[in-house]
Amino acid sequence: MFLTATPQSGHLDVLAALFLMWAAAKLMAELFERLRQPSVVGEILAGVLIGPSVLALVAPSEITSTLAEVGVIFLLFSVGLETKPHDIFRVGKNAAFVAILGVVVPFIAGFLLMRAWGSTNIESLFIGTAMVATSVGITARVLGQMGLIDTDASRIILGAAIIDDILGLFILAIVASAAEGRIDYVELMLTAAMAVGFTLFVAFVGAPAVTKMAPRIENLALENSFFVFGMILCLGLSVAASYIGVAAIIGAFLAGMALAEASEDKPRMHRQMAGVTEFLVPFFLVGIGMQLKLEVFRDPTVLVLTILVTLVAVATKLLGGGLGALSLGWRGAAQVGMGMVPRGEVGVVVAQIGLGLSVINDSLFGVVLFMAVATTLISPPLLKLLFAGEARPVETTT
Repeated sequence: MFLTATPQSGHLDVLAALFLMWAAAKLMAELFERLRQPSVVGEILAGVLIGPSVLALVAPSEITSTLAEVGVIFLLFSVGLETKPHDIFRVGKNAAFVAILGVVVPFIAGFLLMRAWGSTNIESLFIGTAMVATSVGITARVLGQMGLIDTDASRIILGAAIIDDILGLFILAIVASAAEGRIDYVELMLTAAMAVGFTLFVAFVGAPAVTKMAPRIENLALENSFFVFGMILCLGLSVAASYIGVAAIIGAFLAGMALAEASEDKPRMHRQMAGVTEFLVPFFLVGIGMQLKLEVFRDPTVLVLTILVTLVAVATKLLGGGLGALSLGWRGAAQVGMGMVPRGEVGVVVAQIGLGLSVINDSLFGVVLFMAVATTLISPPLLKLLFAGEARPVETTT
């Protein structure tokens, strides 16, 4: 029997569902840590186990989806706190190459694969668009746990993710408009311009302004004033990003980046954020696993297509992202390429839009969903292998 965490199901069912999700995530994380594997993989698999496909203990709902979204927002905010703007700009050229090639190569390959399979142009365009997506939250979690957020490869991945999101949004808007029989080029260009302008404004104007304001913020009578200000900025820029048309997580990342200089000598701020992310991020990871429906793969043809799509999804991000980062050497290029592989919730959103517009069927939705989860599971162990020897203990403050 499902526990569905909806407002109508009562507080007890909601709490029970959240308890099962969080406890399962942490038990699997402990198991995978003991096996010397990334805990992220264990937490996603926990979602598969307790979700509809296996034990059917908890069903995805509006509440679990909301918690997952909040979790990844605060995760990217925490990553932003470790990323100074000048560090991102220093690798900006490489990040741009990674983002562009990491969008173009998967999109073309996905489209051609589906056309060769016999799908329609619109179906092929949506699968190609789903392959463009990058879920930087997964990579950020792994690199953060390894203490490698401040490496050049990590900065390129984070910078590329911002550009990737803008390019992916642009492609999704065009494909969705084409599916509805209309393309408003003026609206598309306006949205793209606003997204770029928002990012540059926060980085060039917002970050210096926050650094100057920091002493005044700390002198406020409010307890934990800097932390409170950080929460307001994180949520505020997340909302602003969503209104502009960029993913909320980009706004959260930019908020953290704006505070990075000012919070550098504030260990309490980082400790408080660690507590917030430790509680919320498991809901994001478990939520990804819960969305996987294994029953659609009983059809052998769907299973073959799923394997092909997943292999192409991994290879094209690794190739496109890696080519853009060749200046780091072969190992650095492989690190960046693998860091761009996870599709996570972003690929799922693209699939849901396609399903809602009735341009892809349940089988293709299942293919994309599996690809999104599989790429998210494949990347962390390989990232850990590629960064072997570079990991360093994460500093803790007391």
